[in-house]
Amino acid sequence: MSNLGCGCPGSMARVIEREEKETGTPANAPSQLRQWPVQLHLVPPSAPYFQNAEILISADCVAFALGSFHQDLLRGKALAIACPKLDETDAYVEKMALIFRTNEVKSITVAIMEVPCCRGLDIMVRKALDLSGKEIPLETVIVGVNGERRN
Repeated sequence: MSNLGCGCPGSMARVIEREEKETGTPANAPSQLRQWPVQLHLVPPSAPYFQNAEILISADCVAFALGSFHQDLLRGKALAIACPKLDETDAYVEKMALIFRTNEVKSITVAIMEVPCCRGLDIMVRKALDLSGKEIPLETVIVGVNGERRN
């Protein structure tokens, strides 16, 4: 295994070997995505899909690592994705606080990878929630690099 040079253990190259097995789910399972755009930089805080919504704020890699992302996490939720390591995140806390403050949000789920750099997204969401002045139920889901839920 080799590190890609940026020092983060999450950037270490790994091969994930799996035993091929039938999952019992159709290969053409329908997407649970209910809106566009999805990137946090692009979503408008006043978008109608945030009103009376359960919101999923997910690290970009989660949807690729967790095979059941659509069924287990995305179904019925408004989505915003971000990468706390690679994105320019300076405006994220204020933008999320504005989303939480100006909409009736039922709940927030934060989905992150187990790697240390991903924890930054959870921290940003918590700061935004504090800044919004609202009390909204918050859950954090952590996904391992092998694709399993850690909690």
